[in-house]
Amino acid sequence: MSTDPAHRNHDHEHPSASDCVDFLEQIVYFIDNELDEADCAAVRLHLDTCNPCLAKYDLQRTVKAVVARSCSETAPAELRARVMMRVRQVQIEIRES
Repeated sequence: MSTDPAHRNHDHEHPSASDCVDFLEQIVYFIDNELDEADCAAVRLHLDTCNPCLAKYDLQRTVKAVVARSCSETAPAELRARVMMRVRQVQIEIRES
């Protein structure tokens, strides 16, 4: 358990938005391994004891994995052609308005 008084008073069953906001802001950096070791340890401890934040972490990690996988796939040529045609149509509509 953390010795931080703010964390000690944190109700992990029913956290308020302000209780978890700092940890939720760090989740993306935690997933990307962009935090220093002390911040990583703090986020890990919080996730180990706070189910709502853990659920948000799992969702963020899943979304990031799906986006990464989707971005590596090549779109079919027909789709690219349709998208480019629509882009040209929008450009023409913008010029004419």
